[in-house]
Amino acid sequence: MHAWLCENPVGVEALSWKEIPTPEPKPGEALIAIKAASLNFPDLLIVQNKYQFKPALPFVPGSELSGVVQAVGEGVHNLQPGQAIACLSGTGGFATHAIVEAKLCMPLPEAFPFVDAAAFMMIYGTSHHALVDRAQLRAGETLLVLGAAGGVGTAAIQIAKALGARVIAAASSDEKCALCKRLGADDTINYATQNLREALKTLTQGKGPDLIYDPVGGDFAEPAFRSIAWRGRYLVVGFAAGPIPSLPLNLVLLKGASVVGVFWGDFARREPAANATMMAELARWYAAGKVKPVIDRSMAMADLKAAYAHMGSRGVMGKLVMVN
Repeated sequence: MHAWLCENPVGVEALSWKEIPTPEPKPGEALIAIKAASLNFPDLLIVQNKYQFKPALPFVPGSELSGVVQAVGEGVHNLQPGQAIACLSGTGGFATHAIVEAKLCMPLPEAFPFVDAAAFMMIYGTSHHALVDRAQLRAGETLLVLGAAGGVGTAAIQIAKALGARVIAAASSDEKCALCKRLGADDTINYATQNLREALKTLTQGKGPDLIYDPVGGDFAEPAFRSIAWRGRYLVVGFAAGPIPSLPLNLVLLKGASVVGVFWGDFARREPAANATMMAELARWYAAGKVKPVIDRSMAMADLKAAYAHMGSRGVMGKLVMVN
């Protein structure tokens, strides 16, 4: 097998494409022939040694993959050779093969393309867990999505519209805002050219959004929170902008608001039955056409460094997917 190895986590430039022995699955594991693997923001952080999970060296980055089961280890009953699956494995995706925990695999229904499958679990799992489980979003409520043209942002728009919410999508360009409109957003804000607080005040007649979905952090967190409605909920999803913001806690008091953490990966680990039920529902939504990953582009696995550079340019809309 071949794999992109991270032997020194100093950045993307240190990754190298190497031939290594194909491993055998141990009890509870499966060997997957990888068809596609998506590039997510944590995949950048992990090769820079900036992610909260720090795997032993050397490791293969790539947290999300799809492919075909080649072999299973002892005690694996939910998978069989020849079966198509998607998996959020944490590492191992940027390769031709991977060993994964069988319990982390999602069997794919028919007519679920590998490219879509590789871009599905993280963004829809995160957004469904955030909006439904953590925030209990209700029909008729107003949701503000920051970073709305990114992977989790596009998923949040689709899920919120499926639930009957009003969606205000905020993004950094007119092109990204147009994408959000095509996905069903009711209104958009280009926060590169518009004042976020003033735009929210106008769009909500001064009330503010009931729910804020924030995978960005950085400079927009505080002005967004200052605009939140009474009893609003603020979802802390991630920090794609880099800096981790600090919110004045007096605002939480004055707004009667809640700040809610979203860590889907740990939810899936701690509550596997609930997560499996959620993912099965999302698969049904995909089959019904309610949700579909936005694919910015597919690129050959050999072009991984170019894909990282494109992601770093902030020009990605939706997901980047590497294919074998």
